[in-house]
Amino acid sequence: MTGGKGVLAADESPSTLEKRFKAIAVLSTEASRRDYRAVLLSTPRLNDAISGVILQDETIRQAIGGVPIPAWLEAQGIVPGIKVDGGTVDLAHFAGEKITQGLDGLRGRLAVYRQLGARFTKWRAVITVGEVLPTRACLAANARAMALFAARSQEAGLVPVVEPEVLMDGRHTLARCEEVTREALEVVFAALSEHRVSLEAMVLKTGMVLAGSDCPRQADVGTVAEVTLRCLRRAAPAAVGGILFLSGGQTEVAATVRLNAICAHHDPTWPLSFSFGRALQESALKAWQGLAANAGAAQAALRHRAGCNGLAVRGKYTAEAEQANEA
Repeated sequence: MTGGKGVLAADESPSTLEKRFKAIAVLSTEASRRDYRAVLLSTPRLNDAISGVILQDETIRQAIGGVPIPAWLEAQGIVPGIKVDGGTVDLAHFAGEKITQGLDGLRGRLAVYRQLGARFTKWRAVITVGEVLPTRACLAANARAMALFAARSQEAGLVPVVEPEVLMDGRHTLARCEEVTREALEVVFAALSEHRVSLEAMVLKTGMVLAGSDCPRQADVGTVAEVTLRCLRRAAPAAVGGILFLSGGQTEVAATVRLNAICAHHDPTWPLSFSFGRALQESALKAWQGLAANAGAAQAALRHRAGCNGLAVRGKYTAEAEQANEA
């Protein structure tokens, strides 16, 4: 939560990267995934705007130039983290809702990840918005799983990043998103309290409050910032160590513009920052194209996008600043 810096989410599963590689006609193999992430993580001056990277199980065991990736990141002044959930599955008897798995054997895996160099963890749950969704059962089940994850992470000496993501998919309004986000956060923090999780030693990763992607009425940037902050003030305890915003399917520029508006109007209740995946990597991936010769262009694209979001965290991002930063 260092001022002006954020977290790069590079924790895509092999199946997710396979889909993204297919769009640029690159075969997804362990070697190609390693090469791509090596390009990203060896970007010069990446730590100017990135203070942490979320890795995936495959990646945390790989190396750059013979140096284990966690050690490589630490040498660049970047904290290595690890996604520890096992992905989502259908919630039995609740059509359209998901539960995140991965608690089985978690204590042992956390010990291994700590030894491999991880210093923080991440667990993601997904909340679908609909006319009758989410159900209270879905919220409670996911909240309990996140609380157990967070408690076990702290037990292992790792900082948990708790991520209840309210999905953008659908036609729901801005008001409905605020209602669901607030309810989800309230249920999550109640579970965290029950499991004696230290709020000061955890980070919340959450979405901005947005109308559904298919909603015909989209709010302006200022309204998004106002409603997002209002929702957080009502539902997130002041003791929380910090709040990271996920991009959740927004375009690169849209995510940065909204982040800037939120941070520019923020009161100092908690440190605010970003933890973006695709909204940091999309241009870099397109520039890379699977070719070593394009590594420099891909790194320049990532450094540019990270720098823009670093400005946004300080509320100093503008169109002019983006052009100057790109130059």
